[in-house]
Amino acid sequence: MNRIEISTRPFDDQQPGTSGLRKKVQVFQQPHYLENFVQSIFNALQDYRGKVLVVGGDGRYYNRHAIQVILRMAAANGFGKALVGQGGLLSTPAASHVIRKHAAFGGIILSASHNPAGEDGDFGIKYNVDNGGPAPERITAAIHAETLRISRYLTLETPDIDLDHVGGQPLGEMQVEVIDAVSDYAELMQTLFDFDRIHALINSGLFSMRFDAMHAITGPYAVEILENRLGVTPDTLLNCAPREDFGGGHPDPNLVYARDLVDIMFTSHSPDFGAASDGDGDRNMILGRNCFVTPSDSLAILAANAHLTPGYRQGIAGIARSMPTSQAADRVAEKLGIELFETPTGWKFFGNLLDAGRVTLCGEESFGTGSAHVREKDGLWAVLFWLNLLAVRRESVADILGSHWQTYGRNYYSRHDYEAVDADGAGQLMARVRELGTSLKGKRYAGREIALSDDFAYVDPIDGSISEHQGLRIIFTDGSRIVLRLSGTGTQGATLRIYFERYEAERERLHLDAQQALTDLIGVAEEIAKIRHYTGRDAPTVIT
Repeated sequence: MNRIEISTRPFDDQQPGTSGLRKKVQVFQQPHYLENFVQSIFNALQDYRGKVLVVGGDGRYYNRHAIQVILRMAAANGFGKALVGQGGLLSTPAASHVIRKHAAFGGIILSASHNPAGEDGDFGIKYNVDNGGPAPERITAAIHAETLRISRYLTLETPDIDLDHVGGQPLGEMQVEVIDAVSDYAELMQTLFDFDRIHALINSGLFSMRFDAMHAITGPYAVEILENRLGVTPDTLLNCAPREDFGGGHPDPNLVYARDLVDIMFTSHSPDFGAASDGDGDRNMILGRNCFVTPSDSLAILAANAHLTPGYRQGIAGIARSMPTSQAADRVAEKLGIELFETPTGWKFFGNLLDAGRVTLCGEESFGTGSAHVREKDGLWAVLFWLNLLAVRRESVADILGSHWQTYGRNYYSRHDYEAVDADGAGQLMARVRELGTSLKGKRYAGREIALSDDFAYVDPIDGSISEHQGLRIIFTDGSRIVLRLSGTGTQGATLRIYFERYEAERERLHLDAQQALTDLIGVAEEIAKIRHYTGRDAPTVIT
């Protein structure tokens, strides 16, 4: 097996975003494109020779080919061992667990998360560090710098590795071990949640549920945990066979793209509990009978009830949430007397807080929640957490939600996504709001006075690093907020996200429709930002 050096030239579009590099499949299929980025990852790292690398992905189109390329290059660059999910499959949280469990140097995860897949779909690649979490900005910046000066990459001339059978195989001087990551992950979940109690609930004859894997990576994990270990019937699980194109669907677990599940849950004879996960298994949507739990409320409820689960019975150290996520968790943290941290969007910003023991639970409004058990958000973990609460409290999802609002008040909250809009127009919209800046302070809109208008910046309390330009905030004196961000997770045009939030403490006003409760703020956003003008859209693509 000869190690070969191949000459190449830089591509100018390989800057990683908050979740690595995401492009259309056809972009990655360009000669040298994937190899350039992989070699740039290795070039940006130090002291990895002889160490362990974890490799796997969400099973989307191009996953298997990319894994073979990465394994050959890892061997040529001097890694000592590679751990690969069977079939090339690893959910993102499972990959984080494997990195941590085996004390790996790091991992390469192949996913474009909730983006559509297939030959005409999206592909993605990101590097996770030794704590199991996404690479921090200093490393992604170093990777990007390497992509701009790369002149050659290293690989091997060798046949493909067998990815489908568990066991070890040599690849040059590197050992490749194909592992059963599903059982590994299931065993971790059993240390956190009361499987006996959940099993009793599921088999009581008084409880029904549906879980939609959206033809994505969590299918095998759901079968192993929910069916084999907890006893749900096979018809409980929807779309659990992973497909390279996710069955032609959009694997984003929200009220629009998980419509089949939503339709099941909003009927007169709906199951008691419904949940879905996304392409790479790190997101979740929670539903009750005719009831949707926002991700922000879900984080707050999990934090308030964590003591009811074995893994968190001793209490939680703190809570971290992304800046656009509602302030519902803040109220729980205040009551519990624990720390609350507001970070930029991107799970990597939680890593330092988790490693330092300052927080236990983390969450983002983009349907992501997780804890210190791994360093990624974890969709199936959140589903099991909710099942544990339902098994202990023996109340409906709606009753748990209502009880929480009665105790803490309700943070009415919604996100409006304008997907694939013209990037120039979206940029001009953001520039307009940024230029208005502090001139908005003191002005009144819809009976509310603006207390602050800024571009959110974050100083990491652990390492002192600074992250600027993380979202435009308009905050009113009563605590209501409008937040505007351009997302970095799409591959076409731009995605403009606008977040609305207001707090309500009056008990008789806790059950309004969220869009109705936020109508005045939605109007203020249009008045200030001129959304229709700059996007050319009359309405959002997705409302959650």
